[in-house]
Amino acid sequence: MGHLRPRPEDLPETFPVFPLTGALLLPRGKLPLNIFEPRYLAMTEDALAAGRLIGMIQPDAQPPPIATGPALYRIGCLGRISSFSETEDTRYLITLTGIIRFAIAEELAPLHGYRRVRADYARFAADIEPAAPVAGFDRAALLAALRAYFAHRAIQANWEAIDSMADDTLLTTLCMACPFEAAEKQALLEAATPDDRAATLLALLRIDAHATEADTAPPRSRAS
Repeated sequence: MGHLRPRPEDLPETFPVFPLTGALLLPRGKLPLNIFEPRYLAMTEDALAAGRLIGMIQPDAQPPPIATGPALYRIGCLGRISSFSETEDTRYLITLTGIIRFAIAEELAPLHGYRRVRADYARFAADIEPAAPVAGFDRAALLAALRAYFAHRAIQANWEAIDSMADDTLLTTLCMACPFEAAEKQALLEAATPDDRAATLLALLRIDAHATEADTAPPRSRAS
């Protein structure tokens, strides 16, 4: 399968999934992963031997666990192993490049300890089309909100690198890299369009910075 622009008919019907809270992979995004658990070492080896494809998905803490482990959110993102190295202590360092989002149609029996799904891509065909400009992207507003968010969280940023990113790359990178809660990450993943994702990201940055500011503000005195 061509990893840059796969055809819909080349997408796999079934593949392994890596459930990881807080890890967001988006189409065309790059996610580095440190693989060390035996079942995920097996998953990586099997994926390297068969198309290099792994689905990233978050566990869902709301429903009760099922026989194979924690319940999963229904939407994830299929990625291709685009870089790979093995450490001296037998870990794998890989990078997944996002291809297309998927909905879980069915969870299959585990293989070598890792979970597998049958996927439905119908809602996400646009993910494998060439990246289009984000029509509603207000870069100045987003960067202003990002500066406030980083300041309140004491996050150091390479602003020269941020300023040099194209709009679509900046949007994907910030959605994946900002330390939002799992449900917030899922909202970014499930946003229907890039415009919706940009609006959701801007709202999350503003809400988080405001909440942090409110939490740290000194209490007001009350009139007697």
